[in-house]
Amino acid sequence: MEILNKLFSITVVVFMVGNLLDMGLKLNLAEAGKAIRHVRFLVLSLLWSFVLGPALAVLLTKIVPLTEPYALGLLFLGMAPCAPFVPKVSEKARADLSYVAVYMAVAAVGTVIFMPLAVPVLVKGFSASAWTIAKPLLFFIAIPLVIGTVIRQTAQPFAAKAQPIVRRLTDIDTIILLVVILILDGKPFLSMVGSYAIGTQFLYYAVLMAASYGLGFGLSPGQKSVIALGIGTRNTGAALAPLLAVAGTDQRAVVMCLLSIFITVITGFSAAALFARLARAEVPKGAPGYKEGAEVEMKSQ
Repeated sequence: MEILNKLFSITVVVFMVGNLLDMGLKLNLAEAGKAIRHVRFLVLSLLWSFVLGPALAVLLTKIVPLTEPYALGLLFLGMAPCAPFVPKVSEKARADLSYVAVYMAVAAVGTVIFMPLAVPVLVKGFSASAWTIAKPLLFFIAIPLVIGTVIRQTAQPFAAKAQPIVRRLTDIDTIILLVVILILDGKPFLSMVGSYAIGTQFLYYAVLMAASYGLGFGLSPGQKSVIALGIGTRNTGAALAPLLAVAGTDQRAVVMCLLSIFITVITGFSAAALFARLARAEVPKGAPGYKEGAEVEMKSQ
């Protein structure tokens, strides 16, 4: 069991660092620069990620009878938007990929800044200094992202070769991490049945995705789906980092965060399929991207 615990600690770190390094190696600052000047997109991204998203998490902990550790886990998840696999689901959703990099960068940097300031306000009784919360976010999220971005801008050929390797190693690590989680926390996961924890997470992500997409006034379907998929999935590593940094954290809070890996994969890919259908439906006939028979397909379904 001690070996598995050590393996868990190692794979969690690789999971966080690998995903953010991978994102930095792919980040095209020229494309990101164009997208970040889209004021409405940027404002809605920040609003949903760091105001409405956390607010909904707080609201659910008030109205759903969650036990305190599960509520604690949900609050930390509420402050950590955007799962590392968002680029994959964005492609399936026919999203505007130039905006994906911008949203992921905004979410990563915003989390590092927002969480240390928000935890004392939103999470009562969590005894940790701002630096204790910020330190793992800085080292495991911000720094790998910056390193990857610098390599991309200064040595693009090397970045192009390194990125698939980093992605493959991170994918392998993720599989190992999930297996270790199931071995270590299989019983805690089962104990969640009937506790409202699982249903509350599904509800949280579904409401965020539906509301952010439906209220994305002034944005194209491809831009709305980027925000919806980003806000409707969670950066589990960022949510876990402060919890694991504080000794004595109730294991159920950690398990609540780990559960998000499985649930956001389900909700993320399901939403991507729906957004792809909506995007096809909104492409005018004869316009670029229009597929003959799409309208018939939509009507038949």
